[in-house]
Amino acid sequence: MEQAVVTLVVAALSGLGVMNARLHNRISVLDRRTDQIELRIAENYVAKADLSEAMDRFESHMLRIENKLDKIIFK
Repeated sequence: MEQAVVTLVVAALSGLGVMNARLHNRISVLDRRTDQIELRIAENYVAKADLSEAMDRFESHMLRIENKLDKIIFK
């Protein structure tokens, strides 16, 4: 009887250990995936001030081109 109880306890502890290891493995995988997503977001993120500055430069270049075209057309 005692041997059966000891065997049952060892089996239960082994099962809990395996479940614990699988749980931690899944958490590690999710953590790595989250880190990859954060890295992708950080690589593609543009600050609002930087975007505004780039758009202002783009607009000023487009206005210069437009003015040059107007001069060509009205000659």
